[in-house]
Amino acid sequence: MLGTACLAHMLHDGYSDMLYLLFPFWQRELALSLTEIGTLKTLYSGAMAAGQVPAGRLGERWGERLPLVAGTLLTAGVVLALHQAGSALVLGALLVLGGLGASVQHPLSSTLVSRAYDGPRLRTTLGTYNFAGDIGKVVIPGLLALLMAAFGWRAGTGLVGVLGLAVAGVLVTALAPRAAAAAHRDRPLPPPRPPLPEPVRRRGFATLSAIGVLDSATRTGLLTFLPFLLAGKGAGASAIGGALSLVFAGGAAGKFTCGALATRIGVLRTVVVTEAGTALAILLLLALPLPYALALMPALGVALNGTSSVLYGTVPEFARGGSAARAFGFFYTVTIGAGAVAPTLYGMAGDALGLSGSLLLVALVVLLVLPLVALLRPALRHRAAPA
Repeated sequence: MLGTACLAHMLHDGYSDMLYLLFPFWQRELALSLTEIGTLKTLYSGAMAAGQVPAGRLGERWGERLPLVAGTLLTAGVVLALHQAGSALVLGALLVLGGLGASVQHPLSSTLVSRAYDGPRLRTTLGTYNFAGDIGKVVIPGLLALLMAAFGWRAGTGLVGVLGLAVAGVLVTALAPRAAAAAHRDRPLPPPRPPLPEPVRRRGFATLSAIGVLDSATRTGLLTFLPFLLAGKGAGASAIGGALSLVFAGGAAGKFTCGALATRIGVLRTVVVTEAGTALAILLLLALPLPYALALMPALGVALNGTSSVLYGTVPEFARGGSAARAFGFFYTVTIGAGAVAPTLYGMAGDALGLSGSLLLVALVVLLVLPLVALLRPALRHRAAPA
């Protein structure tokens, strides 16, 4: 089941992040403002966030197979249809449909993983699953960049859409009812962990979620307008595509790097390092010429994506007994929702303050994580204390 969940994660995360490559083309062809570009990203991510909890309920009622395959087919169909969008209204409607299709992936794939693995292995397998999403963010935007360079963005998106149909076919076979049943038949149950006091658990989970909200808003806000910053420094479409691939590759490496760093220096210090590093990288991007800015992309990816791997692995620490799936569902909803709203807000700031002013605001907002880390420390210390 882990391989199937990873395949779905690769495709859907790749589809979501390839939109950053398409925004400059849509802006030019449809004469869109930065606010409108941000709104397009908000529509996709907002629909994806809104569908998280309903998708989980569909999985509980009908099993994971049908909703996951149907959502993958819907999103792939939207990607196939993007080249026909002749107005911002049609484009926005398509992105809403695509986001709804993509909403099934996180809750249902996470459920497949948590059902097949438990105990100490669960954190490792969830890390592998999250890493697969970052691989998709490298491979699919990189593939689209090559296809756009060869055939243009319209044909390129169509070919990437066909890939999604093929993945849906694989999911149909891999998630056959017999395989799903065998994946968790006779699975031993882990011993229960001593529960946190409810006030401590609630404060800790609320603070962790707030950190996740700021981290997600920073990521989507920066990535939505990074292509425009690079274009302003003289980068062409191929260079922008390559730069985003470097960011996503750095993000994939950041999953492992920051996981190891958290083991060595602790979760809280790792979050401080990654978020402060993100703010510093944004400031450097604004000041550096294009060649140096491009060289900074992998390090930016490590800092930008590294925090999320640490946060996801901490969610079960604050889940009420037996409700880890609900805790993940809530955490995904609020973080994806923040990532949905942020591009519109930063787009409005960009129209008012200019692109550099908007990105400077992103750098300042991410530093709000630092006082939240101090609030999270007592809850993590309580969890680490012997029972």
